[in-house]
Amino acid sequence: MTTPAQTESTEAKAPSTVVLTDVAAQKVKALIEQEGRDDLRLRVAVQPGGCSGLRYQLFFDERSLDGDIVSDFGGVEVVVDRMSAPYLAGATIDFADRIDAQGFTIDNPNAGNSCACGDSFS
Repeated sequence: MTTPAQTESTEAKAPSTVVLTDVAAQKVKALIEQEGRDDLRLRVAVQPGGCSGLRYQLFFDERSLDGDIVSDFGGVEVVVDRMSAPYLAGATIDFADRIDAQGFTIDNPNAGNSCACGDSFS
């Protein structure tokens, strides 16, 4: 007989911030090495704009802002500001290097609608 305190939850918790795939982490690491700096991190943000209302921003940043959420993926730090975090919770960033697609992609379960080019969402 088990008591409620002994019962383990089998529910998977949703990630509280973005997830960087191994392929994307390797690409980010290579790009940072090309910059020749060891103080850069990948900052992921959401800003107003684009044809759907919000657009993604991915860029290298050395700053630390109040309220930043920092996650480590194989030695690559990913930073999300506190205003962008709710829009990006559970989003997965990947990198494609195929003949039909090249670049970073974002699969965001929070996006209700997105534009054809994939750069903006609502």
